Amino acid sequence: MLIFSAPLPLFSARAVPRLQALSEENTPMSELLIASQMDASFNQALREQLAQSHPGARLIDVPNGVPSDLPPAASVLLGRPINVRGYQAGDTPPPGWPYNLRWIQVVSSGLDAYPDWFFAGPPVSTARGSASDPIAEYVLAAIFAYNKHLPDIWVQDADWQFTALTPVQGQTLGLLGFGSIGSSLARKAQALGLKVITLRQSATPPDVEGVQTARDIHHLFSAADHLVVAAPLTPQTRHLINAKVLASAKPGQHLINIARGGLLDQDALLDALDHGSLGFATLDVTEPEPLPAGHRLYSHPKVRLSPHTSAISTQTGEAIRAIFLDNLQRFVDQQPLVNLADRSRGY
Repeated sequence: MLIFSAPLPLFSARAVPRLQALSEENTPMSELLIASQMDASFNQALREQLAQSHPGARLIDVPNGVPSDLPPAASVLLGRPINVRGYQAGDTPPPGWPYNLRWIQVVSSGLDAYPDWFFAGPPVSTARGSASDPIAEYVLAAIFAYNKHLPDIWVQDADWQFTALTPVQGQTLGLLGFGSIGSSLARKAQALGLKVITLRQSATPPDVEGVQTARDIHHLFSAADHLVVAAPLTPQTRHLINAKVLASAKPGQHLINIARGGLLDQDALLDALDHGSLGFATLDVTEPEPLPAGHRLYSHPKVRLSPHTSAISTQTGEAIRAIFLDNLQRFVDQQPLVNLADRSRGY
């Protein structure tokens, strides 16, 4: 069964009635109050931009976590992930939810960090695409580090040892998922001489010329020198990459997960690294996050871990503010919002 990401529709059928109701209301800028869970520096920069683009809007700081006791005048929420670092909000919304909110913009692309009730109110839009290029660059850095034996080849003393380094050009990059990250990565990889093969949910061909489509997940794993996990986490995709799939991996394959830890069966991964054909794993995500002290993934010689940081860059705030301001203009103009959340797809 093909699993992964098709282009996101402008809005889902479920969101249409809410958007129609939104458009029937008037939104005077003098009454527009935005509640933001972002940090103080982000909010201050956004206030300065709002002063230029929407001088009648006012932004207030509200705490992270479960949104509660929002001011009655707040019609827009700029929200951060809730279920992170082991915290679970639970199935019951806070009293009064969704208050008087008429639109929620979240700063993540995936939806697994929010409880179900979060989507039972006004339209929710995501920051899909805000980190595509930084994540693609992280993946390419991981590929070069693996092929060029970095940092192991750096000389520490006078005992120089020469190591043959593997060319990237001519290798095959497999993409499990082909949304905005996959599209950005495919273009960059092709420019470096990598062949690209992908598996996505839709039968629609990838929008990047030259990208091949795998028959199924086993074909994808068998063809790729570097296999990038870039799919959303949903109940249907949890532990999608299991022992049977890893058994299909091309010998020496480098597995890179920049999506969600729950997509990968970590016990099966360790077994494949110890006894199977898998060559190496670069993991920016795990389950749980952080891993408990002493977990084997910390010390395994064929694993490199980073703390879910591939999407974070010095330009992250700027990218998220740009998406928010674009959608804010649409909200004020009573136009359909972009990147509306689709729970069935996971983003």
